Parts: sequence; C-alpha cells; structure tokens
Amino acid sequence: MKSLFLTAALPVLILAAGPALAEGGLTHAPGDPAAAAATNPPPHFPRDLTPEGVRAADDHLALEEVDGAEARAFVAASNEKALSALTGDRRYEPFRQQAEAILTATDRIPGVSFLGEGLGNFWQDAANPKGVWRRTTLDSYRTAQPQWETLLDIDALAKAEGRDWVFKGANCLAPDETRCLINLSDGGKDAVTVREFDLTTKTFVEGGFVIPEGKHRLTWLDRDTLLIATDFGPGTMTESGYPFIVKSLTRGHPLAHATEVYRGQQSDGGYGVSPMVFRDKAGTVEAVLFSRPLDTFRSEIWALAADGKPQKLNLPERVAVEGVMGARLIFSPDQDWTLRGVDYKAGSLVSLPLAALEAPESETAIDPHGTSDVIFAPRPRQSLQAVSVFSDSIVAVVADNVVGTLTRFTPQRGGGWAATPIAVPANSAVGLGDSSKAKGQVFVSTQGFLTPPTLSLADVATGALSELKSAPAKFDASTHVVEQFEATSTDGTKIPYFVTHPKDLAMDGTGPTILFGYGGFQASFPPAYKPEMGKLWLENGGVFVQANIRGGGEFGPGWHQAALRENRQRAFDDFAAVARDLEQRRITSPRHLGIYGRSNGGVLTSVSITQHPELFNAAVIESPLIDMLRYQDLPAGASWIGEYGDPRIPGDAEFIARYSAYQQLRPEVKYPRVYITTNTRDDRVHPGHARKFAARLGDQGHDHLYFEDTAGGHSNDADPVANARRWARHYVYLSQQLMD
Repeated sequence: MKSLFLTAALPVLILAAGPALAEGGLTHAPGDPAAAAATNPPPHFPRDLTPEGVRAADDHLALEEVDGAEARAFVAASNEKALSALTGDRRYEPFRQQAEAILTATDRIPGVSFLGEGLGNFWQDAANPKGVWRRTTLDSYRTAQPQWETLLDIDALAKAEGRDWVFKGANCLAPDETRCLINLSDGGKDAVTVREFDLTTKTFVEGGFVIPEGKHRLTWLDRDTLLIATDFGPGTMTESGYPFIVKSLTRGHPLAHATEVYRGQQSDGGYGVSPMVFRDKAGTVEAVLFSRPLDTFRSEIWALAADGKPQKLNLPERVAVEGVMGARLIFSPDQDWTLRGVDYKAGSLVSLPLAALEAPESETAIDPHGTSDVIFAPRPRQSLQAVSVFSDSIVAVVADNVVGTLTRFTPQRGGGWAATPIAVPANSAVGLGDSSKAKGQVFVSTQGFLTPPTLSLADVATGALSELKSAPAKFDASTHVVEQFEATSTDGTKIPYFVTHPKDLAMDGTGPTILFGYGGFQASFPPAYKPEMGKLWLENGGVFVQANIRGGGEFGPGWHQAALRENRQRAFDDFAAVARDLEQRRITSPRHLGIYGRSNGGVLTSVSITQHPELFNAAVIESPLIDMLRYQDLPAGASWIGEYGDPRIPGDAEFIARYSAYQQLRPEVKYPRVYITTNTRDDRVHPGHARKFAARLGDQGHDHLYFEDTAGGHSNDADPVANARRWARHYVYLSQQLMD
C-alpha cells in the first residue's frame, strides 16, 4: 500500500457514477444529475468557486470547530437519535456480543514481529482493552500455548498516568533491539508522544529520548542519535501540518539543540519528509535516505553522502523505495522511466547501484546496466504488492488478477535474476509481515473471503514456507461460495469484482448485498477474511461484494493513476457499472443493495448518493471526506492534493465541484436513509466533513442517522470493546435497510 491515508484492514465500501469522462472532458448521459446541475444548480452550490466564494456558500462552518459549542450540541442531539434507532434494535445486543467475542477472542493469531532473539506482539482482549506489548521465543510461539513475557501494559500505564493512551507501535534499534522508541497516542490520534524504553529493565529510560506529541517522522541512526522530522517551531511545518526539516538529535540534548541534516520546502505536499536508515544483517548502516514529498505521490529521494551532505538521487518522481542490498538500491518506479537510455516500466522492480544513481545523469554509468537490473516486470493484470529485501535475495507478493502469488528473486552470477515461486493457497490474499535480514526470514500471511488467516514463516535461503498458526473459523463458511465476475465501465474498461453469496441464493434480485470498494491512493483489496462481516452479515443470509475499481493498485500504478484528479469520475463510473451488473445478474436490486465507505471511501459513498440515489438503499459513510471544495483547509487535507487536485486552482475547483457531494445535495431528490459516522479525535480526516453533510441532509428534510464517537481516532483501533459497538451499529443499520 502506498498511502498513509487508510488502514487496509478496515473495509471501505461505495457505489456510484454519473458523468462519463470523454476525451474532451465530461459529458452527461440523459437524466444524469450532473447534467441537471449545469442548468439548475443545487441550492448551496457556490456562485463562484474561489475559496472565498465556497466559504460564503457554507452555512455550517461552525461545525468545523472540533470542540465548538454549536458542534457539541449538534453531536449530542444527533447521537441521541442515532443510538435510539440503532442500539434500540433487537439485533444490536446480539451483534455487539458476537463482534466483541471475535475482536477479543484469545484464539486469534497473535501478529508478531522480530524483536531481538525473540518475537514481539501487541495484544488486546476483554481483560486488556488497551493492550499489552509482550514477547516470546519462536519455539514457544510455535506451540499451542506460547509463554508470553509482558513488556509494557498500556492499560496499567494509562491508569497510572491518567491518560487515554493508545499504543501506536515501537521502533527498536538493531541489532540487539533492546532500546525502543514507543509511540503513544492520546485517544487514538495520529499524533503521538515518543518515549525511549529499555527492554532489559522493562522501564522507560530515565533521561532518555522523549519527543512531545506531534506527527513525527523519526528513526534511530545509532544508540545515541535519532534522525527526526517534527515541529521545530514556527515556520517548520507544511500547510498540511507535516514536517519538512530533518535534524539529528543527540542523547541528552533538548530538541532545540538538534542539528539540521536535510531540509525540504514549506510548500511541500504529502505526509512530510521521512528519514530512512537501511542496515545490513549485522546492523551496520548501509545507506541513509530522505524522502521529500512534492505532493501526495511525487517525491525526491536524497542520500546522505560520506561528507554528511544530502545528495539528490536520479530517480523518477513517482517511486517506491523497497530497500538496500549491499551497494544497490531496490525500488519500484510508479511511472515509465528512462535512465541513460535504458527504459524501465511502471510497476517493475529494479536494482541499481546507489553510486550510479548519485552520479549526474550525463555521466557514463558507473556500473553499466541493462535488463539484468530489472528484477520483475509485470504482465497485464499483474502488480507488485509487497517486497522484502534481504542480503542476497528478495521476496515479493505479486497479484495476478487480484489474487496473490509469492516469489523469491535471487541474483545470478552471469547477470539477471532467477524467479522461484513459493507455493501459497490459490485465490488468496498474500501478505508479507516483518522480516529479518539477520535471520533471513519473513512472515507470510494467507487468507480468503471464506478462509481464516494462516501465518507462516518463509526461509529465504531455501524458499521453504513453514506454517506457524492457523486461525479458527469465526463464522460458518459452508453456506457461501465465492465467484469473480467483470463489469464493463462507461469507457469500456473491464472492472473485476468478487461476490460471496449463499449457495442457494435465489437469483431474483432479493439478495441483501453490501458493495465494498475503495478506489484511491493505489490501495489494493484482494480477497480477505472479515470475521465480523461473516458472523453478522453472511451467517444471516447476506451477500458481500468487493469491487476492484480504478484508483486502487490492483493492476499497478496505471490502475491508480487512471482515476486521479480530473479523472476521478472513472472510479464512480466503475462502481455504477458493478452495481448495474449485480442487478443484471439478478444477484440483488437497488432495494437490497447497500454500500459502505470510510476515509477516501467517504468521497465515493457520498458522491454515490448525489449522482445515483436510485441505485441503492443504504450507505454507511464513515470517517469520510465529503466537502471536497474545502478539504484542503481541514487538517490534514492538503496532503492529498496529488490525489484529488487543489480546489484553490480554478481549473481544479471546476472538476471537483462537479462531484463534491456536500455542494451537490438537493432537497427535491429522494435519497436513501444514510448512516454517517465519525470520531471527534480523528486528526487525519476532519470530523467537520461528516458533521456538515449530516446537517445539510437534515436542513433539506432528508432522513438520516449521524453518530460521532468521542475516541478511537481514524484507525478505530483504540479499544476492541468500543470497536464491537461500532460494528454492531453498522450491521444493525444495514439489516434495517436491506433485510427488513
């Protein structure tokens, strides 16, 4: 996944479409809402699309004040109505209990990472809702009942310090990994406080590194030095609220005394400059790089040279750095690219000497290269999904028509790379977990819509895959089957989608169906096991559809870039095509078709309502972007301009205004009764989007539900017990709309 914008484990569902994108611009089909808008604009459509004009047309700006009095009153009244409708339903309590049993089950696979000589795990259950960070040995982990040693109890820490701490991971210094940087979030926000922790004493280091709350980008350089990008004071953050300066911080020195080692520009986009330190299997530093984001997807990669000065590398602006192997950089260009007369295909995996990339492009290559530098080049309908780089080989997940395959690549003496398949179950999602160069091992997960996850350990030297854990089933999968179909979008593009449906489904259009997708940020959605969905939806006769629309990364960078900026309508058209294809196959019908989208999916679900309300009868719109003409002014919206465009630029504002749902709502249109939900402490997607959309629906007399939780952040990972309530609300609403 290329983006920080979403959490892949959380589903994002949508529908949509309207205007078809033609070569000369947008054209409109007969009866298209967008065509009507051209002659009869919605009542709150701005008279002019300048930021001032957009603001003047917005009658709910007060709801953008996160803790404002008007906002608090609106949330309180809306929550009372929503909870009455949802938690008062006879299904709510059974759903909540079932979801909590799944989310807190002790027979879940404990996800692990390499931690020194053992394995680390962060664990949450009913007894430890905030969780414990713990470790065990690999041998113990292989057993049915591993012996865990608690390193840090977050529940106890939060109680002792009177803080709503949420564990956001640890960064431990190789090779011994006894000193770690612990990330603690207040209430689940993206912003974290960083504190140094000693695994030998299991205590925070007295006088150790402590970084105050912020959206930091930091890593270890050595035991007494950090490379850190953070808020160093006025003028050191971009308009998105991310850092653009990297400094070296020495132990015992205050942040104010840190020494600058790299500087981008305040106008930079994306998620802030990131320092990257690559080490060999002994823990020795191989390379120090800085990624400077120009916008959401374009970046410059700089290397820290031997003289301590940064030097820009000759790399494409759209690139994913995967690792370092000795003196060579392993990377994937996200655009077709030529260096010194050699062409490299977008989505390929490439190995080039760092020295050659540091040299001016006009110079002769230090290490003459050609096709032997291409490790992998995708065929049509293939894409590179995950890469782990080792000292003498590479393991990669390659998606083939959306399902995962696993391959080991090894360099050959005569040049080129040998590709050796590693057997994994067919029709599965394949994921790479943590890897260890020192041990030559990487964790591999496999799962399917109806198949619970299995965690294995791959030995890179041999290519052998040994199973470690297999999760028990959390719902009865025997009643359902999975099929893959294709729909034809407006421009003729074939859009694949999966349908998980009852074996005995009557093909009469009555199947209660949730349509899932995402369509943004090059995020891919292969087949995946969703236990709460299986228990609360499939077991009750529901149908689940996952559509792999453009904007995602299922077929590589081109699939994503086809729906960027002015081409966003293609993603909406793709989902409309899937919705209509489901109806044509008699799997479901608009009366029984619902959609669920969160984060970027909130753009798509809200657009779906305004462009094609006739296609569906339910929409869960969660943690959404909706006001796309002001998203850049709501933190951290400006970081996504590379995806959506910049509404402050007249041409961009014009194409964004054609779909932005907040401005496109109409009082005379019959919309489905939607459920909008977000989180007060979401500091990634501002709660003002959801609040304002709900308020305008109410102003226009449209029935809707709005609920805002007070903690959890964008990822909803703060508390599994609270998360169970969240899923229960979702599925009660969907059952009411699609099954009742």
